[in-house]
Amino acid sequence: MTVAADSVRMALAAILGDSQVVSEPAACAVWAVGGKVPQYGVEPPTAECVAAVLKIAADHDLAVIPRGNGTKLGVGSPPGRYDLCVSLRKLNRVRHYEPADLTISVEAGMKLGELQDFLGRDGLWLPLDPRGGTAATIGGILASNSAGPLRLRFGSARDMVLGIRVATTEGKLIKSGGRVVKNVAGYDLSKLLVGSYGTLGLIVEASFKLFPRPASRATWVLEPGTLGRARDLRGRILNSPLEPLRMVLLDSGASGLFRQGTDPGEEPELWIEAGGSPRILERHAKDLAEIGQSMGVASRRMDEQAELRLWDQVINFEQSLAALHTEVMVLKAALPIAGSEQFLSLARQAAEGEGVRMAGIAQPGVGIVHLGLWAERLGAVTERLVTNVRKSAESLGGALVVEQYPAGFAGERDVWGAPGDVLQWMRGLKAVWDPRGILSPGRFVGGI
Repeated sequence: MTVAADSVRMALAAILGDSQVVSEPAACAVWAVGGKVPQYGVEPPTAECVAAVLKIAADHDLAVIPRGNGTKLGVGSPPGRYDLCVSLRKLNRVRHYEPADLTISVEAGMKLGELQDFLGRDGLWLPLDPRGGTAATIGGILASNSAGPLRLRFGSARDMVLGIRVATTEGKLIKSGGRVVKNVAGYDLSKLLVGSYGTLGLIVEASFKLFPRPASRATWVLEPGTLGRARDLRGRILNSPLEPLRMVLLDSGASGLFRQGTDPGEEPELWIEAGGSPRILERHAKDLAEIGQSMGVASRRMDEQAELRLWDQVINFEQSLAALHTEVMVLKAALPIAGSEQFLSLARQAAEGEGVRMAGIAQPGVGIVHLGLWAERLGAVTERLVTNVRKSAESLGGALVVEQYPAGFAGERDVWGAPGDVLQWMRGLKAVWDPRGILSPGRFVGGI
């Protein structure tokens, strides 16, 4: 160990204890990101310790990547450098809870599933279904502003946050917002930090507004036959008095994958989940049947035994693909609501032109589309395929992000696409919040 490395370890050990500082290469390998292994790994037990660790990192010019349960670390460009992993796993406590006021404050290392179990005792929940599902941590969800199909009814993680607590590279803890819905007026830093992918500061605690958990839930499946009819059906449902919890459109590739567990060959499917009293569920069953019949589309209720499992597979469909194929690429498009079905069609044309198989899942009413792509030699066509699919998204007024790519993808540093006119503004914020550039360097848009 060099003198410099020894001084870093001593500084970290002074805060956390020598046994809590990991520096053996084999042990640090479990925290690798983008093929890079850190020199050190720590798991601070308190927010104050996190802030102190970041100050040490800044003083010693150590590149830091925060980690929760690792469900979001595959998203983003590989780090430009990586010296220290700061795991927030031990920050997993409920700090404040007022069920009557529908508010809670929790530490960033708490898993979503643990939080839902805690809230479920009082008939409450935090209506999020992000990538990683119940295994995702609160910090990871907020850092990536991750949201699944429940976004249709409840919005994203950013919409539910009342306040946050953030550790900075100056060794400080900054609070923004509060624990109640009515906060002090002013600029809400929560909106800035949520979705910043750990490039400005480390979120160590967050306060949320909560919602009553639906008494019952049920899902209906409609098979429109074509993407064009799926667009019309989606419009009819969204313009009706119905208020679904979530809705997804599975193209033929995805419907075959999830229903049969095999390669595609089915027709598109529209899944609509409702929640509430038996009367509300009966209303959805009746109205969906009538809307479907008016368009010549039958509706059926999904098997209750399989419902939860199938929704989990949709939320984490890259895992389902990875279980079947050795090389998989996952793309995420953010589009105007009206463009989802057309984008699925254009993306399939681009994939078939390269001999690549595709499964697509859209969130109608939100404009988010995920594509899973696979082939025997996917790496040979990945860069060209991404370019063409990105052009399709941009032609519809959207943008494309590469969330998962095969080894050797030459465009890995352009997973975010062109940043546009906001890059200079983003770099200015980065310089203020992280002047040494040590927080997740190179991971975010424009190499920030």
